Order: sequence, then structure tokens, then C-alpha cells
Amino acid sequence: MTRVLVIDDDRLQYRLLQQHFRNFRRGSYELDWSETYEDGLARLLTGAYAVCLLDYRLGQRDGLQLIQEAAASGCRTPIVFLTAESSDNIDIQAMEAGALDYLVKGEISPHSLERSLRYALKLGDTLEALRRLATRDELTGLLNRREYERILAEEEERSVRFGHPLALVIVDLDRFKSVNDLHGHSAGDAVLKEAARRIAGAIRTVDRVARIGGEEFALILVQTDRASALEVARRAIAAVASEAIAAGGGLSLPVTASAGVAELPSGAQGAAGLFAAADKALYAAKAGGRNRAVSAPQARGTP
Repeated sequence: MTRVLVIDDDRLQYRLLQQHFRNFRRGSYELDWSETYEDGLARLLTGAYAVCLLDYRLGQRDGLQLIQEAAASGCRTPIVFLTAESSDNIDIQAMEAGALDYLVKGEISPHSLERSLRYALKLGDTLEALRRLATRDELTGLLNRREYERILAEEEERSVRFGHPLALVIVDLDRFKSVNDLHGHSAGDAVLKEAARRIAGAIRTVDRVARIGGEEFALILVQTDRASALEVARRAIAAVASEAIAAGGGLSLPVTASAGVAELPSGAQGAAGLFAAADKALYAAKAGGRNRAVSAPQARGTP
């Protein structure tokens, strides 16, 4: 069942759309209706809908504003724009705002509406796949290095603005090169995937984890001080070492990891300084015997 949200302040238009849906040739749809800007936006942001049909005129506000506000909040639901005006200008504005298709109300038929929905759903899936390729590491499914850098810069700005601490944990698998050298890259890939899964399981849903190098991972911990971040780091490396990792062909390998921890603002200044401090702490963990977490010291002059 494909859930569709209709945001339109005209009840009659909603009834007409319902009738069109009953005449679709294929597919099964569940239609929900919202008649106000505020309620429509709130429902759209739940992420519960596969596609949205959005009216241009919504009282004192319009659908273009709603698309922009939804996008700013991270909404990726495909949107088909509905308007009574057959204007190229409205068409262009809708597409620039983020709508995937455009229908003139007086020209809607069951065939054109069904076609538009299929198009929006297919294009939405394609765009989501492209976004994933651009932001995710292909092997582990974690965030990639580019997305990690973008998010860290964003969270640094938020940390400064609201005065909240921001912590970074760098986790590196110990002696990983020997896995590839002794057992081959397929075994190494299996170890990386399982270690990534275990590390990701050590953080909260509001935190982020990325693969930033071959066997190196970064945990971005929001509103987290150094002591709490150190606990997360210890939990992550304990998860990695909790049991041997199946590497294919009946092979199971014991794996450990080391971690370095740093925090803004007490342990570093800026995103680059935060990474440098965490990386230095990681080297200290390696030098101290591996399979451990080390926290960067507090910077001078910080309370």
C-alpha cells in the first residue's frame, strides 16, 4: 500500500482526487488529507508518506514556501505540485523549489495523475540512490569522508552558537593490514563491515558514524563532553573485540581497535583542531598497547 498525502485547503478538490484514485489502472494507494499549511507540513515531516500532492494556494501561505520549509528540515518525500494556474512561471518556481512534477487542476485525469505519481516515485527513488552514493561508504554503508566533514563543520557551528560541547572519537582497527596480507581482501572486507556494524551500534541515534579511511572510523557525538565521549569510545572498542569476526570460508578472526577522543571547546579549537586532537590521542592509544581509548588533554586556558 502506497501512502499519499494531499495538502489542499479545498475539500471538493480532495474529493475529486479521491475519485481519480479509484479509477487508477494499477497500484494500491492509501490517501490522507490535510487542509492547512501547518498540519500538512507536520505530517509531511513524519516521513510516513511515499509521495505528496501539494496545492499552490494554502490560505495566506503557498505551497512553494511549504516545499522550501520541508526541504530545510530534511524532508525527501517526492512532491507533485497542484495549481489552478497554467503558468510556465509557476511551473519553473515549483521545480526550483523542489517539486518533482506539476499538474494543472483543471487538466487532471486519472491517467495523468497516475502517470505523475509513478514518475515522482521513480525519480524520488533515483535521487535517493544518488544521494546515498554521494554520502555513504559503499562497503560499510556508513557515512563517507566527505559527508563526515560536512556534518562536523555543521555541528561545530551549532556547538559554538548554542554553547554545547561537541566530541569526536576516532576509532582505528588494530593491525588491520595483517588481515589483508594473511587472509586476503575479501576477509578484510568482511572484518570491516562487521566492525563498522558493531561501532555504529555503540552510539545514540542523534550521533553520526563515518568511515573516513581504510580501517578508520569517526564518531561525531553531539552535546557530549569528554568524559561521556570516552565512555562511548570504550563501548565501541569493546564491541569490536567482543567476539571473533567471521571472515568467510569458516575463518574467524579476533579483532581489536583503538580510539582517540577530543572535545570542543575544552580540548581543541575548530573542526580541524578537534580532529587533530582526537588523532593525536589515537596515536597515544596505539603506543600504549592498543585495544584502548585515550582522551586528548584539556587545552590550556579552558575552564
